[in-house]
Amino acid sequence: MTASTGRNVTANLSLTLDGRYNGPGGPGDFGAFAPYVTSDVARDHMTRMWDGATTALLGRINAEGFMGYWPSVAGDENADPRDRAYAKWLVDAEKVVLSTTLTEAPWERTRVVNAPAADVVTDLKAAGEGDILVNSSASVIKPLLAADLLDRLYLMIFPEIAGGGQRLFDDGLPATKWTLTHQETGALGEMAMVYDRAR
Repeated sequence: MTASTGRNVTANLSLTLDGRYNGPGGPGDFGAFAPYVTSDVARDHMTRMWDGATTALLGRINAEGFMGYWPSVAGDENADPRDRAYAKWLVDAEKVVLSTTLTEAPWERTRVVNAPAADVVTDLKAAGEGDILVNSSASVIKPLLAADLLDRLYLMIFPEIAGGGQRLFDDGLPATKWTLTHQETGALGEMAMVYDRAR
């Protein structure tokens, strides 16, 4: 077994009340999310999640979306300072993208890995320092939940029922216990919650 450096593995995801991370229209359906993602509670939550993280772990689809959007925010003087700070962190952080199709990374400070998420995280935990943030990538979060490799969950819960779409918590996950370490509710009823794995 590989020795661990004590790096925590954290993950963030936004969910509807019925536990969906996208709507019935498929992976790009975020209609139920749009009213809430720019709220103060959501932006403060975003700041909380990357503070202390040195590595961003992403699935390919998220990496393409994120790197197509956030680098321009980093240089936008009119953007919300919290958005800019996150954008700068993402650009500067070590990025590991899990992909079976990409052969080389089109972004700086990024490496592409074609391997199971649990193996990649185990290797990352054995070297370096700082938290490893699985950044909104359900395709990476799900296998890490299944392998019980997540130490912290940053969840935003939006007060809408999507009625369809993909769920984060599938049947068959190992039973685990979590401790609520932070909770905040916004004016629109959106909730930011931080759960730490109770081991």
